[in-house]
Amino acid sequence: MPAVLGSESDQPVAAAPVAGPAPRSVSLNARQSLAYGLLGLPLAFVSLPLYVLLPHHYAREFGLPLATLGALLLAARLADALIDPFLGRWIDRCFRRSARSVQRLGLLAALLLALGLTGLFLPPLRAANALLLWAGAALLLTYAAYSLLAIAHQAWGARLGGGEVERGRIVAWREGAGLFGVVLASVLPAWQGIGAMLAVFAISLALGCLAWWHSPLPHAPHAPHAPQGVVDPGRVPVSFWQPWRQPAFRGLLGVFVLNGIATAIPATLVLFFIEDRLQAPAAQQPLFLLTYFLAAALGLPLWLRLVRIWGLARSWLLGMGLSVAVFSWAAALGAGDLIPFGLVCLLAGLALGADLALPSALLAGLLAESGQRDQHAATYFGWWNFATKLNLALAAGLALPLLAWWGYEPGSRSAQGLLALSWAYAVLPCVLKLLAAAALWRWSRLHHPWSSR
Repeated sequence: MPAVLGSESDQPVAAAPVAGPAPRSVSLNARQSLAYGLLGLPLAFVSLPLYVLLPHHYAREFGLPLATLGALLLAARLADALIDPFLGRWIDRCFRRSARSVQRLGLLAALLLALGLTGLFLPPLRAANALLLWAGAALLLTYAAYSLLAIAHQAWGARLGGGEVERGRIVAWREGAGLFGVVLASVLPAWQGIGAMLAVFAISLALGCLAWWHSPLPHAPHAPHAPQGVVDPGRVPVSFWQPWRQPAFRGLLGVFVLNGIATAIPATLVLFFIEDRLQAPAAQQPLFLLTYFLAAALGLPLWLRLVRIWGLARSWLLGMGLSVAVFSWAAALGAGDLIPFGLVCLLAGLALGADLALPSALLAGLLAESGQRDQHAATYFGWWNFATKLNLALAAGLALPLLAWWGYEPGSRSAQGLLALSWAYAVLPCVLKLLAAAALWRWSRLHHPWSSR
């Protein structure tokens, strides 16, 4: 049987205190951390095929126009982002019943996710109109199931509680597994084909769900002897807008959006930069991506060590500073600078580790400190995931039109176009990172003292 972990009890709505379990420190060993975090591998594994492989697969295998595919994907992604806060509120209501009910909901979402992804890549229809309808329905199913499972998993980790170091460790196990999932998804289709990719995904999803079922359970708060006139925190209604009533959340989300756009812009433009600015052979492109993601995964223990010394906020600031230094250097690279760019990928991947592990841990700490963790965690993470998807959309919507306006056309390699590409790929993200760092500094001074651990 999984161990039940204690956590800080929620603050009651009224002023009078409510008797409840005493807070206990949370310390997960490596086996427990892996049991929780393993599900991050298939969840991240599915994101790369949906965003990168699917358009190419449908264009090559079924001859669908790119413009039509683009419109379909855009509509599905917008719908996906908009439902995340509602899914978060639903998951919070399930948590009020029991943690096991959330896991059962997650298992259903995992089954639908496996069916949806398989149906997307192996459609039973071939006629263009029928295929588009099938793909649209399968996309909506896949995105909804993915979001439901991901938000439930994130909220579960936040409800495990713990101090700054423990929260960072919980998120690092989840995101580290996710990074290895991205690496697998990037090499399997080219190496063994779509069928092998789907088989590995299904197996890893089953193993991840099994491990999650046997992972530590978050403590369920209760107030058996609440005084008259005091609202039992277990009965507080789940509010859709609850996160926006917290200034600390609004400020942290602003930092997250600025930093997320700064990270997503290079990800959107990296292949253009490699092909046109560096003029690298096509065979070397996967090596740069592999270096980037592996560096992020292997660097996670370093960020956890820094959190023990400096705390989450200052460690994230250091990661932002490293990213600015690296991309400032990348702006000066030109044709043939493949080894220097490999070093850029290595250091930028190391900085990515901070972006993946530390913001969610800060959010989990904010929930614990405000007394919202055991009532509204999934609602908060629903809005958080909405912002994550918004970052990707804003990055493409900002970077691509700017590039065209500045005179860049893929494959042209004109001096003006290449200069514009370097500025959009490297300089613009540095500006946004510096704005995010300034916002994080201000937020930490107001809501998260440096001395906090």
